[in-house]
Amino acid sequence: MDLRLPRVRGLLRGPRRILSAAAAVVVLAGAGTWTAVAGDDPPPVHRADRVVEVGDGVRLDTSYFTAGSDGRRPAVLLAHGFGGSKADVRDQAERLAQDGYAVLTWSARGFGRSTGKIGLNAPDGEVADVSRLIDWLAGRPDVRLDGKGDPRVGMAGGSYGGAVALLVAGHDDRVDAIAPAITYWNLADALFPNGVFKKLWAGIFVNMGGGCEKFEPALCRMYQRVAEKGAPDAEAVKLLQERSPQAVGDRIDVPTLLVQGQTDSLFPLGQADAAAKAIRANGAPVDVDWVSGGHDGGDMETDRVEARTGAWFDRYLKGDESAGTGPAFRVSRTVGTGSGDGEPRLEGVSAGSYPGLGGEPRAVELRGREQTFENPAGAAPPAVSALPGIGGSGGLSQLSSLGVGISLDFPGQYAAFESAPMREDLQITGSPTATVRVQSTAEDAVLFAKVYDVGPGGAQQVLPSQLVTPLRVADARAGKDVTVTLPAVDHEVERGHKLRLVLASTDLGYASPAAPATYTVSLKGGLSVPTALGDTGATAGLPAWVWWAPLAGAAVAAALLLTARRRTSAPPPDPALAGVPLQITGMTKRYAKSADRYAVRDLSFRVEKGQVLGLLGPNGAGKTTTLRMLMGLIAPDGGDIRVFGHAIAPGAPVLSRVGAFVEGAGFLPHLSGRENLELYWRATGRPAEDAHLDEALEIAGLGDALARAVRTYSQGMRQRLAIAQAMLGLPDLLILDEPTNGLDPPQIREMREVMIRYAAAGRTVIVSSHLLSEVEQSCTHLVVMDHGRLVQAGPVGEIVGSGDTLLVGTRTRVDAPLAEKVAALPGVASAAVTDGGLLVRLDPTGTARDLIPELVRLDVPVESVGPHRRLEDAFLTLIGDSA
Repeated sequence: MDLRLPRVRGLLRGPRRILSAAAAVVVLAGAGTWTAVAGDDPPPVHRADRVVEVGDGVRLDTSYFTAGSDGRRPAVLLAHGFGGSKADVRDQAERLAQDGYAVLTWSARGFGRSTGKIGLNAPDGEVADVSRLIDWLAGRPDVRLDGKGDPRVGMAGGSYGGAVALLVAGHDDRVDAIAPAITYWNLADALFPNGVFKKLWAGIFVNMGGGCEKFEPALCRMYQRVAEKGAPDAEAVKLLQERSPQAVGDRIDVPTLLVQGQTDSLFPLGQADAAAKAIRANGAPVDVDWVSGGHDGGDMETDRVEARTGAWFDRYLKGDESAGTGPAFRVSRTVGTGSGDGEPRLEGVSAGSYPGLGGEPRAVELRGREQTFENPAGAAPPAVSALPGIGGSGGLSQLSSLGVGISLDFPGQYAAFESAPMREDLQITGSPTATVRVQSTAEDAVLFAKVYDVGPGGAQQVLPSQLVTPLRVADARAGKDVTVTLPAVDHEVERGHKLRLVLASTDLGYASPAAPATYTVSLKGGLSVPTALGDTGATAGLPAWVWWAPLAGAAVAAALLLTARRRTSAPPPDPALAGVPLQITGMTKRYAKSADRYAVRDLSFRVEKGQVLGLLGPNGAGKTTTLRMLMGLIAPDGGDIRVFGHAIAPGAPVLSRVGAFVEGAGFLPHLSGRENLELYWRATGRPAEDAHLDEALEIAGLGDALARAVRTYSQGMRQRLAIAQAMLGLPDLLILDEPTNGLDPPQIREMREVMIRYAAAGRTVIVSSHLLSEVEQSCTHLVVMDHGRLVQAGPVGEIVGSGDTLLVGTRTRVDAPLAEKVAALPGVASAAVTDGGLLVRLDPTGTARDLIPELVRLDVPVESVGPHRRLEDAFLTLIGDSA
């Protein structure tokens, strides 16, 4: 199915495709060696390394990845970041190849083993190179074509690679979908924001490129000129704008997934905002995802972003309408630190439409008189906000997300205006704005605006994401009113905290005038704060996302909410099963678009009251699909699911007797544990007395922590709160999916006790977990699955005790010569001395019945004989190589 957007593609037209006399792609002889890449899962990936000549003597080092069948498939071009090479994206390329794509990676001009000068994605340089690579893909027999010379192709990349994806989509009509990350829309605006030179990042750029001589001469001259003057000129701005996606923004009309970093002083969120508005105006679908990390450090959420990128291409390249491409807007928020490791923990908040950076404005009054301060000679010492270039998983930005203030402003070099303490928590999502009057003793004033979150008493001062807005105020001698658009952030200001607007004369990352000057600044109004996706003010109702996060954490409740509005036709209840919590008979689920591949096939088992049932199986065994079907989230293709005799279907009334915990439940961090549960239950529409809140909390064992804000909870406490949420209403059947993920051993033990206490009252628990030792201690029964089928079901002791290893208990210690005699017996594979006796492993012909008389004959002081193996041993025996 062709799901291309309705746009005029036609033949490859003049300005939309870069062609030149040198556009022919030449694959140099001897460069096409195929190699097999080992992978954990079939099919194996094959890689072909080639050097491609793209004209003007430039040679690109490329790699081509495929896997699986010989049929035609869509292609993906993966671009690397600045200073890197094709090797940086190899892992992602292999995963995409295994997902059914032909993937081409390359080192851009001047990087890796490719030749040529760095052109910062020049239209006739790096952008034209990609067009020629698309020409090459069009000639591949294993690449799907939309027409002659027109392959079905998508592009992805981060930073420098993200920009080239946007640019090629505007220059070459053959690109069908893109997923650029942490990149720029206007490079001039990124390096010269509001006319101020971002000197530290610009210097890092040049050094990462290998020095000025590695760049095109025009770029080198531009950098040297701007660095010497400390300010950009019109020629420099024009040069960078011509190499920016904005230059072809009116021609980018393909499905676009924009991933932008919140901790990014190089390419802040405003760059993605401008891109989203322009591309959406062209009629293309655009989703925006704000990740926690960025060029200044933090968590780039690589696995999640790559999974979303893959789904984006599945939808728009493969035409898979069922592919879940995610929400129109998603933002990652820090909700404390992980258990024991101190790393920030994230949760996602989403919306059905992208709100932009303005959101729903809320006025915050500021106080402060007119203030005068200095720009020191040589702009030194400078204030400190971000420290560009330290990147990695750390950085000041990560500390600021955890409430640790590092910024530095020097006395006499800034003006400050403060709000009153917040009467309630305030969630900022977007760019605050303020209007000030600026006067300068010099012709121009250069200021750095920032908004701090100041704790009670001023002891704690945090600069969200360590971001500032530089601005150059021209003709400021007579005074000028200026509206300042502050950096876009996603940050929660707690009740009792203040907002503090600071305008400083210096910043380490930027160039300030070297000549001394005196600035005078006064307020012309308060702050306007965008509150999209998180205004907790009392005058407005809670936004819809408040409920989506908890409901995602307890998936059955989503179906429960439908029961008052929708009833689905279902078979009549079976009275004989009225007391049986769950019976599954012949349940089958095929993979989408496949008649003969099964996620679950002919699965049958029964669960009784009071049992704690462990659902086990290797990855891909069908556990998650099984849980989703028995919770009514997806329908089986065949078979029958009965809960207390009632057939399961979306919205079935019997789902009110089922509670579920799915890993990653979301809570409102500023509310207490009890308040979160009360709000959640209120959202279900059921009477408050039906919640049995106190009983659920007693079982969960959270104690005094219930009165504290959830942001203060450890991982173990949040997990127990999530399970308490699933236990609201004391459902007769409780389903827990990986409830111990991320917990340390003491927390795992506490979680085990919660499950056992819950089932002790005659209720039933089904738990899916990969921790076999924990399952062995907490579960009474097991269901083992592999390749969608039932392998074995029954009591834990019965499954564990069916092995071929016996523990022979003895009255006295057995010596080594006697153990050797036992090992030589018929039917015995080995015998070893252990604490309390002998560990005897039987061969296929041996039995315990035959062994015991032989032990007596050898005068082994036998006291007991019994099976000896762990659940892990039994599990591996049952599923064999699948593990």
